[in-house]
Amino acid sequence: MSLKAFHLVFIVLSILFSLAFGIWAVVNYGASDKIAELILGIISLLGALGMSVYLFFFLKKFKHFDYL
Repeated sequence: MSLKAFHLVFIVLSILFSLAFGIWAVVNYGASDKIAELILGIISLLGALGMSVYLFFFLKKFKHFDYL
């Protein structure tokens, strides 16, 4: 596996885990009313958005390289 392929897989997994945690934290805030969970959920969702933008520019920049 090339470094580009590893980076691509790592970023996609990071986006998925960040989305899952963000959704869980925001939903869990509704049940517990702890403001820290809401803040962490929002930060996590913003991080997933930022990583998605990074992934877009990463794919755009390296589209002419092979994945393997």
